[in-house]
Amino acid sequence: MSYKPDGYTDLAPYLLVPDPEAVLAFCETVFGAERLRVFHDGDRINHAECRIGDTVLMMGGAEGPGALLHIYVPDPDAVFARALTAGAEEIQPMTESGDGDRRGGFRTSCGTQWYVSRQV
Repeated sequence: MSYKPDGYTDLAPYLLVPDPEAVLAFCETVFGAERLRVFHDGDRINHAECRIGDTVLMMGGAEGPGALLHIYVPDPDAVFARALTAGAEEIQPMTESGDGDRRGGFRTSCGTQWYVSRQV
């Protein structure tokens, strides 16, 4: 088994947007995007993914502008530990997320949020 889903790039841009459904629909209409995975929390989308060309675009529902990066790596626990040692702040501990990934998140001193992950 690969450390990432088939057809995914290692690094994926991640948008924080108030209405992920609207972004998905826009990407489908304008770019011919293919929906990959959509996860709901009640009536709202809390995480979604689509493919535009050879790139997977990820997004989550959030108020206000923002962006973060999601990266698939062979050993996310080691990357996570190095990030914390380098001064990053933990924002999500490494856990089995229930969507087939092991994932953790951290914020750097300049505010960039990173999520490191691998398929399990």
